[in-house]
Amino acid sequence: MGQDIDPFRAMAVSRRAHELKAAGRRILHMEFGQPSTPAPLGAIAKAHEVLDTDAMGYWESRPLKERLCTHYRDMYGVDLSPDRITLTCGASPALVLALSTAFSPGDRIAFARPGYVAYRNTLRALNLEPVEIACGADVRYQLTAAALETIEPAPAGLILSSPANPTGTIIPEKELAQLAAVAKARNIRIVSDEIYHGLSYGPPTRSMLEFDPNAYIVNSFSKYFSMPAWRLGWLVSPEDGAARTGAYAGNLFLTPPSLSQHAGLVAMDSRDELEGHVAVYRRNRELMLDAMPRLGLDRIAPPDGAFYIYADVSRYTQDSMAFCLDLLEDTGIATAPGVDFDPVDGHHYMRFSFALSTPEIEEAIALLEPWFAQRAAKPA
Repeated sequence: MGQDIDPFRAMAVSRRAHELKAAGRRILHMEFGQPSTPAPLGAIAKAHEVLDTDAMGYWESRPLKERLCTHYRDMYGVDLSPDRITLTCGASPALVLALSTAFSPGDRIAFARPGYVAYRNTLRALNLEPVEIACGADVRYQLTAAALETIEPAPAGLILSSPANPTGTIIPEKELAQLAAVAKARNIRIVSDEIYHGLSYGPPTRSMLEFDPNAYIVNSFSKYFSMPAWRLGWLVSPEDGAARTGAYAGNLFLTPPSLSQHAGLVAMDSRDELEGHVAVYRRNRELMLDAMPRLGLDRIAPPDGAFYIYADVSRYTQDSMAFCLDLLEDTGIATAPGVDFDPVDGHHYMRFSFALSTPEIEEAIALLEPWFAQRAAKPA
């Protein structure tokens, strides 16, 4: 029997936000990492063409898998066979496939705390044991090779995310190499969530495949390619695990939408347009970082990439869920409670997504400043 899992609390915030919107309120959605930028124009045009000319059906695009191989060669210097790539309905099924094919029930899987809520809950749902490693500002909220060496007994697996959710921190190349070396020495299988690759504001994003050719790699068209609603992702499996992954995918999920695969292939060659999106997020990041001290939020994770700011709000609250709901009711701004990402210390953290349009970010800041100023006059 599967284990009970915690809800994704940001979903509850979002549901309330949509209720308020239906009642006529102006809502600014900062609770999810959902790009406000549209899918590439060429991808949309291709989708229209396919809708008019192709009845479609269950299908896994060989051209898309081959184009992804070119992407790994060009971006990371890694050669892959298309047979190692499984196309999925977004990154979430890719994570399920990696965990269910690489590990056995009862296996212990380590990851950083704070970390993406679905790591903990997906592991539990699959009867795997989450091993959350507290990671603070001193290690930039990321699991280190030194910490991995000390976990006893050695876990069967390790989930890494760089850039990370909720913090946006990027693991440097040297540390990735050391993590791979420790994992190899201790027989720990790595699952690397690289969904935010391409969204960096300085440090490079390196693939774990450069350091561990047997790692599982999770990725998606939802973030950099600005196609969350198209539900298209992929999983790179080790050569000795690819056939198993394919068998699981076919039985559990069939294939991702054919329409999305056609559009995704075109999106991969829309780099100029997509880099324009990154420029929007870069500007939004600057505006939010400039505003944080004015909100009294001077303890934040350094957002090297992705589109999040993870902030310590302990001067205001020890109940991040209630705090986010109060903010929503008072201002119409939806945010994510830190307890989603850290069940121990997240009660006094919250996450802002700056994936909105720049005018929306400016509007949000204008609403946040007086609201936080009013809260500052009250005891926590």
